[in-house]
Amino acid sequence: MKSPKLSFDALRAFVDNLPDDGLAASRQAALEHLHKNGLPTTGDEDWKYTDLTMIVDIGNRWLEGQGQQPLPAEIGGTVDEICSSIDADWLIVLGGQIDERSLAEFSPSGVSIRRLTESANDLLFDAPLSDLNTALLQDGLRIRVDGDAALRRPIGILVIDDAMAGAVMSQIRIEIEVMASGSASFVEYHASTGSADSYTNSVTSLDLGDGSCADYVRIQDRALHHNHTSRLAVTTGQDSAFNHCAFDLGGRMIRNDIAIDITEPGGQIAFDGLYLVGDGQHVDNHTRADHRVGPAESHQEYRGILTGKARGVWNGKAIVHQGADGTDAEQANHNLLLSDNAEVDAKPELEIYADDVKCSHGTTVGQLDETSLFYLRTRGLSEHEAKQVLTRAFAQAIVSKSPISSIHDMLAEKISQRLGELMHGADA
Repeated sequence: MKSPKLSFDALRAFVDNLPDDGLAASRQAALEHLHKNGLPTTGDEDWKYTDLTMIVDIGNRWLEGQGQQPLPAEIGGTVDEICSSIDADWLIVLGGQIDERSLAEFSPSGVSIRRLTESANDLLFDAPLSDLNTALLQDGLRIRVDGDAALRRPIGILVIDDAMAGAVMSQIRIEIEVMASGSASFVEYHASTGSADSYTNSVTSLDLGDGSCADYVRIQDRALHHNHTSRLAVTTGQDSAFNHCAFDLGGRMIRNDIAIDITEPGGQIAFDGLYLVGDGQHVDNHTRADHRVGPAESHQEYRGILTGKARGVWNGKAIVHQGADGTDAEQANHNLLLSDNAEVDAKPELEIYADDVKCSHGTTVGQLDETSLFYLRTRGLSEHEAKQVLTRAFAQAIVSKSPISSIHDMLAEKISQRLGELMHGADA
């Protein structure tokens, strides 16, 4: 099958016109790698359910306009609303550009910030869309949390795009390092405004030092006609802990990849997710945990609620490499379908090459339980109210796992609002 084709001549011309800064060498290397390998297609096993033709079209139209990225004009209110809803120290990325004001005002003790353009950087681009991200990257951030940092609030990273006209495409790269014995919480929030076509491609790496801990919540709440792909690559140190929770509420075509590399013993890894998918939306979550040594634990649970002509994809893979004795790997995926046209493709995978391990996986796809609905109806609830109670309880199981307790109420409110929209569509 032919790859979706970006206009490579226009792509090269755009890259060649970018500044000769610390990213220049990485851009050129990624450009050549992208030219050689292309973008993934539905003929590739990991992409069989997600077609990139739409975002390639947006990219080509953006390049035809010479990569014009109109400055966000009227999103100040949206930025203020999001930042005020979560008590965090915020770094803001507007249309792929670092917001100077948020960078100047960021001042938590024990945290250092550097722009990727400020010094030579050899960025990794070992995944398909990382090539595109690195080639077109105009700037990014490197965040280092010292081992003795005492953070009072989470570090917030707001990525927001304003698609006012034409086609808009943006790239963002965040590199995070939590030093040995360090501890930090992060909230990564994605939003967008505007009526034009938009595609955002984000890549985040997280390196955990020995004995460190990172709590991480990602919230994707883009406009329902906008597109987004993300990749999070995590490397764990000895006796480190990583707790991650992801919430997909918006977007038209969404693809999220999480790759966790457990290279030292004693790791405690938990990553969970909730995706709420309505008519015309496509949300694809691919996760991978490589257990290279033991003992270590990885536990994941993803839940989806879908209605209308929606499609959800979950592919969870855990690989227990030879010699990784003492591994405990758990996978669970549960989906609730609120319409006959909603579709889920769920695929748990375990590859085990060690003997002394404890591994399990399971997935379910179904509708609301009729017995539970009947029970609630006998207690005086209408059918619509009973469905709301059960659906919100299904979602709450993931909200309660969010490792940053201070945002539980905000999450519950946003999820309740989005579920109300989905339930209204399901009852229509």
